[in-house]
Amino acid sequence: MCYELKTTFGGVEAVIDDNCGVSKFYAIADTLTELLHIKFMNQVDDSDTLDWDFRYKNELLTLHYNIFNGVSIYPQQVRKASTQNHLAMEVAHFLEKRAF
Repeated sequence: MCYELKTTFGGVEAVIDDNCGVSKFYAIADTLTELLHIKFMNQVDDSDTLDWDFRYKNELLTLHYNIFNGVSIYPQQVRKASTQNHLAMEVAHFLEKRAF
């Protein structure tokens, strides 16, 4: 089950799973790569957070993992939030139909 959180700047964070381990993040990244042909452009891996940027339908989104908050997708550019919000939710709903 995914749900969305609104940010103070008008963005949406599409939460895919708020209670999971890092292995689910990697499974989701693999699914995006295999089924949607996503290529991750920038990968920032910290001790408790992963942020992997990707392009979907020519817009920039981020696949995010945090040990406290789980896995989510959010837009990168606040000024294009309305378009990117829709796409973040589209990807999240696509993933919701997959079993991990």
